[in-house]
Amino acid sequence: MMVLISYDVETASKEGRFRLRRVAKSLENFAQRVQNSVFEANLDYANFLKLKHTLLGIIDEERDSLRFYYLGNHWKNKVEHVGAKGGYDSEGFLLF
Repeated sequence: MMVLISYDVETASKEGRFRLRRVAKSLENFAQRVQNSVFEANLDYANFLKLKHTLLGIIDEERDSLRFYYLGNHWKNKVEHVGAKGGYDSEGFLLF
């Protein structure tokens, strides 16, 4: 299933900047960054729950926020991209 994940982490404190880096690194392990604080993840449900659990363990719910947009398995008809930074094929081959 495709999930769009956005986050906003308070960065006025040293701890907030640390949380911001941890959130971004955790998302990079599972998802593709599409904008500064927005990631797309094409995951099975078990890996999505693992990612969500990891993120909830990092953020401070009093200061930070996460948003999960569940686009499902038929997401291609729900996403339109216009402008720079062309899209990517989340179901295609990944080269390292």
